Amino acid sequence: MLVEFGKAGWINKARQQPEKVLQVIQKIKTDGLKPTMDAVFRKLGEPLPLGYCNAGEVISVGAGVNDIKVGDRVISNGNHAEVVCVPNNLVAKIPDGVSYDEAAFTVIGAIGLQGLRLIQPTFGETVVVTGLGLIGLIAAQLLQANGCRVIGLDFDGSKVELAKTLGLEAVKIDPNSDPANIILSMTNNIGADAVLITASAKSNDVISQAAKMCRKRGRIVLVGVIGLDIQRADFYEKELTFQVSCSYGPGRYEEEYEQKGMDYPIGFVRWTEQRNFEAVLQAISKKSVNVNALITEIVDLENYQEIYGDMGNSKSIASILKYNVDAPLGSTKVNVGEQLFVKSVGTSGIIGAGNFAGAMIVPLLKELNANIKYIASAKGLSGTTLAKKYKIPFSTSRYQDILEDVDVDAVVITTRHGAHASQVIESLNAGKHVFVEKPLALTLEEIETIKSAVEKSGKIVTVGFNRRFSPFSIAAKELLHNNTPIQIIATMNAGFIPDNSWVHDMESGGGRIIGEACHYIDLISFFAGSQVEKVIMNAMGKNTTSNTDNASILLKYKNGSSGVINYFSNGSKSYPKEKIEIYSQQKNILIDNFRSAEFFGYSKSKMKKTQDKGHKEQFTKWNELLKNGGQSLISFDEIYNTARYDIGGRVAEDGDVDGSLIVSC
Repeated sequence: MLVEFGKAGWINKARQQPEKVLQVIQKIKTDGLKPTMDAVFRKLGEPLPLGYCNAGEVISVGAGVNDIKVGDRVISNGNHAEVVCVPNNLVAKIPDGVSYDEAAFTVIGAIGLQGLRLIQPTFGETVVVTGLGLIGLIAAQLLQANGCRVIGLDFDGSKVELAKTLGLEAVKIDPNSDPANIILSMTNNIGADAVLITASAKSNDVISQAAKMCRKRGRIVLVGVIGLDIQRADFYEKELTFQVSCSYGPGRYEEEYEQKGMDYPIGFVRWTEQRNFEAVLQAISKKSVNVNALITEIVDLENYQEIYGDMGNSKSIASILKYNVDAPLGSTKVNVGEQLFVKSVGTSGIIGAGNFAGAMIVPLLKELNANIKYIASAKGLSGTTLAKKYKIPFSTSRYQDILEDVDVDAVVITTRHGAHASQVIESLNAGKHVFVEKPLALTLEEIETIKSAVEKSGKIVTVGFNRRFSPFSIAAKELLHNNTPIQIIATMNAGFIPDNSWVHDMESGGGRIIGEACHYIDLISFFAGSQVEKVIMNAMGKNTTSNTDNASILLKYKNGSSGVINYFSNGSKSYPKEKIEIYSQQKNILIDNFRSAEFFGYSKSKMKKTQDKGHKEQFTKWNELLKNGGQSLISFDEIYNTARYDIGGRVAEDGDVDGSLIVSC
């Protein structure tokens, strides 16, 4: 699916994802045509790593991993690569007597096994497997090992014959066949107890036929991808049940289980995805499943095009990619073009190659002729892709390579929020200037440690508070009197982000108030020309002590100014994202989504241009600072003040009488 989608043109891609087209149209209305199209083409141009079934030898383990050691033979769902870094719950040991070739089938076998578990087959039942591809053939063998009578159906005669050699009943069907009648005739007109669909088809015929071949109160489980325009009568009269199977089993796509290693108690969740891996490996070890018979070809890695070149027309059941185990592992660095690098003052390295880095930071720095020597990404692919696109000499999967290089004067950090503080401190201790995307840190302790590192190193730290550098903000600031208190209302229609996103995780993201509302604390401080003295926040809902992304924040400044930040995620995407109102001496300034500004009571009336939130202006000054020296773009005292009041101190308690509290920030 991924290969064919990648080869498709823009129009065909749009046809395959009509819901995304509607999102694009809405984004054009709010953000403008060019920014939207840039985002679309950038997203479509990003490569996706292929593969999720591999087997190999452990070369290193992380903290907290106790049941696996260096040298163990394991399987994982890592991508096709010489070296993969995989969370503990997505790895399983390979039993003695199981070869790497056999073990490589484990993960995809677990997909079939999870479908089987949802069917809940009992000994002696008849189960039809529709689609005798790789998953279908493995699932059919597992069902047979479970004591079921298995009947396989497929249009491909070679797959049917292969199924028969595995001891399965299998029938070749054609467009003129009636699969339901075939199954009824093979079951004395009783029908199948269950149907497992492991086919791929756009037609609705597959689900209709599955219903017709089932007995009354039969079960249908879908593992494949088919048309799902279900006819009520097919299911109503027999009281059939239908369920879609999700990947390898319980735990799949759950951050706590997959990334953080939190296992489910076996007494309550017997079969997790990892335990399904282990069950498949045991079945292979006991010869209950024959996967060797499914191997069509074994191809050396460098000849991968033999597999992927014409995958859509391939008749292969399973292709094994073979890695050269005798080849040295090599460096964590990829030499994209060493000859591109020329040492100069202000040489930078970028840590992090995610969406924002690719969309904004790297293009801007290259446009400004910044001298970038490295870009680092945890898994290597996104960093190497950006390095090739923007002619950055080196990509690395180990950011310490940047810190250890004496040629590098400064580091730009664009990783997830939870990594910012430690990477800022490491960079300062390595003698590098630092530009870090917001937020600076997630805890007060981290801020104090950073402050000490700044004082000790004498290096500059700048945070990506770009809004103050926008031409709209600068124009407004020029009209304000620094010593006069002002009132500011800043509203961010932030948009909904699903609860399972990393930004909501308090360890890796810190929540959206800390992670994004800090922009407005800095911007209001810039307009006020003063530092925050007191803050209070009111969150929507009854439980205001929990993580929130719907809140109003009131800021009190030392010079008497006040600011209100309305950060909401429950608004419409069709409404502009950002609006800033400034009230001062019977005059008003309105900045609308950083696309226009209106000035009421001033000789200047309007200002309009392409959306500009100040990214380019900030990086222009940063680049000049590195090359020519000078003071930090934003004083560390200001950064420190913003960070302290962004993160907060405590929640209001009974008996508090002072209204100036830091509440659930």
